[in-house]
Amino acid sequence: MAERPRRWPVAAGLALLLLLGYAAIAALLYARQDALVYYPTHTRVAATQTDFEVPVGDIRLRGWRVNPGRRDALLYFGGNAERIEAWREPFAEWFPTRTVYLVAYRGYGASEGEPGQDAILADALALYDEVRQRHPDGDIAVIGRSLGSGVAAHVAARRPVARLALVTPFDGLAEVGQAHYPWLPVRWLMRERYPSTEWLHDYRGQVLVLRAGRDRVVPPANTDRLLQALPLPAQVVDFPQAGHDDLSDDPRYGEALARFMSQSMR
Repeated sequence: MAERPRRWPVAAGLALLLLLGYAAIAALLYARQDALVYYPTHTRVAATQTDFEVPVGDIRLRGWRVNPGRRDALLYFGGNAERIEAWREPFAEWFPTRTVYLVAYRGYGASEGEPGQDAILADALALYDEVRQRHPDGDIAVIGRSLGSGVAAHVAARRPVARLALVTPFDGLAEVGQAHYPWLPVRWLMRERYPSTEWLHDYRGQVLVLRAGRDRVVPPANTDRLLQALPLPAQVVDFPQAGHDDLSDDPRYGEALARFMSQSMR
């Protein structure tokens, strides 16, 4: 009697399918992570709507300057889908003694180029250096929100920044991704890492952190790990009922930032 062909065990077949599906999802995450991190589409405006620009290599970064002519300056780095021009009027009111620079990341707003971690970080330092030339005797403070908290941390680690305000910040973007996808090896897959705890390891300036208790984008645990890693205690204003996007609707948001930027240096 002829021997029947051996059949692949059903369990092994299912396991192989699951493994292939897992590998496919991981590969997709790796290949499309730029699209998951950066959302510039709804931020774009015409260059003619801006009033400030900085040449960086072969591109131009564009944005807005608020309260021109002040001795001190403030740089703002926004979130990954944020229309930063919406802050022109509030920032003019909250920071009357500072010239505020709202400059879009490359590929955002009216800025040229394509977003990516290395380029955005280099652009942020170039912006700081341009502002330093315009304010040679002044203080330059920095605010970073969400994704921008990582950019702000990088600037503060590499340039003189006495006041650093971080809104819904994270310990690292890879760690945030891992929190959202605990079943994937996100820490190994992420290129866009923004390791804020690493960058701020030796930072000795004043830090303000605005923390959202119901943040579903940057889990509060990631904010807490950043706070624990800072070499000096930060000032923390907690918004226990706020989420990632509605934090700034609370009147205490502007009050906290304005107070931090105006208080005397310790």
